[in-house]
Amino acid sequence: MEDCFSRQKLFAPIGEKGQVKLSQKHVFILGAGALGTANAEQLVRAGVGQITIADRDYVDWSNLQRQQLYAEEDARNAVPKAIAAKKRLNAIHSGATIHEVVGDMGVEELHEIIPEVDLIIDATDNFETRMKVNDIAQFYKKTWIYGACVGSYGLSFTVVPEKTPCLHCLLGVLPSEGATCDTAGIISPAVQMVVAHQVTEAMKVLVGDYEALRSKIVSFDLWKNEFSSVDVSSLKKGACPSCGEIQQYPYLKEDSQTKTTVLCGRDTVQIRPMETMKRDLEVLNRILLRTSGEVKKTPYVLMYQQGPYRLVFFQDGRVLVHGTKDVGKAKSLYNQCVG
Repeated sequence: MEDCFSRQKLFAPIGEKGQVKLSQKHVFILGAGALGTANAEQLVRAGVGQITIADRDYVDWSNLQRQQLYAEEDARNAVPKAIAAKKRLNAIHSGATIHEVVGDMGVEELHEIIPEVDLIIDATDNFETRMKVNDIAQFYKKTWIYGACVGSYGLSFTVVPEKTPCLHCLLGVLPSEGATCDTAGIISPAVQMVVAHQVTEAMKVLVGDYEALRSKIVSFDLWKNEFSSVDVSSLKKGACPSCGEIQQYPYLKEDSQTKTTVLCGRDTVQIRPMETMKRDLEVLNRILLRTSGEVKKTPYVLMYQQGPYRLVFFQDGRVLVHGTKDVGKAKSLYNQCVG
């Protein structure tokens, strides 16, 4: 097994001692899509000892173009991404401990996970979740690595509590809205470029080489042959409510949270119950079989097709409503099924 890392140990900034450190670290990857799967695979291959990977979604055929841990069988069986990712990661390096979390990452869930990890890697698809991650990272003083991509464009930044500006500080210079993979598409090389920056920064953190971290936002457009690196160290704000002198962590408060999310690139709305629950899919299956819609049950989810819309029910109570971005329409369809 040690031969797996022989070439990496020859790299002086890591060496034997750094490799030992990597084996002792725990990384949390939020999102098991394109960025999440690529980050997870590279970190496992690098010898990181423990990874927790969380995702609320299941593998869809459209994922296979860029989400490298998945295969056709995963899409055919609608396997939850975190479960499919764990299976593949274990096959790559059996010595790594992989924890899968199938579900949404709200504030409560983040409070349970973040104290136990050494580093957070952002692989989400929306700013609401990223702002929660930003605040929870500041609360527990955990370094986290931001990453995003769409089309042929991508960017990355490493947030170190008490040292760099946080995402809240940078809201004025980062694109919070605009093109998404749903409207502009995405090519896999853009994903891999973002991941190259994220994983390199992660390895620096995990071996303790903080001096090597960059203090700049890196962005690029591969198709246009553009690359930029902007120093944002001067943008750290003393009045920032997330990382400033009086830290209030606004995105961890209940009134900042919503129970519906429009998912990137899927023409889909997620509906999350107001309270934690465990849905009995067998009971729901029997109920929906009485309707005119088509029902398919797998060991992990229950799928219900109603005209152009498909509802996918998870055991933790969440529902993905495919075929619409209209939250009101999604809720109406949901209520027709479960009341």
